[in-house]
Amino acid sequence: MADDRVMQSLLLDFYGQLLTDKQRETCELYFNEDLSLAEIAEQCGISRQGVWDNVRRAVAALEEIEEKTGLVRRFSETQRSLERLRNKAEGLLSLPLDEKAHTAACELSDGLKALLERG
Repeated sequence: MADDRVMQSLLLDFYGQLLTDKQRETCELYFNEDLSLAEIAEQCGISRQGVWDNVRRAVAALEEIEEKTGLVRRFSETQRSLERLRNKAEGLLSLPLDEKAHTAACELSDGLKALLERG
């Protein structure tokens, strides 16, 4: 369930601008702000069922877009690859290296860390 929410939040980050304003608003409150359906209904002035319908339709649209584009999947794969490379670069730092190789490994690790943080 938590993985689903993370994935849906990622889909919303990538494709949220393609949703209607109401769908985007309810999804942001539901996935990113972790509000309940009742809290969102009260805040948006619609029924709890209306909130759920908006979220359900939005998730279906986001999943369809992802199925067609695969951007989130490729992004996630790239992030995992960068993390593996960074771990390998960090592992190099524990080896006995000459100064030039140590500096290069540090720069590589720092560069990969910056890429990961930028996401």
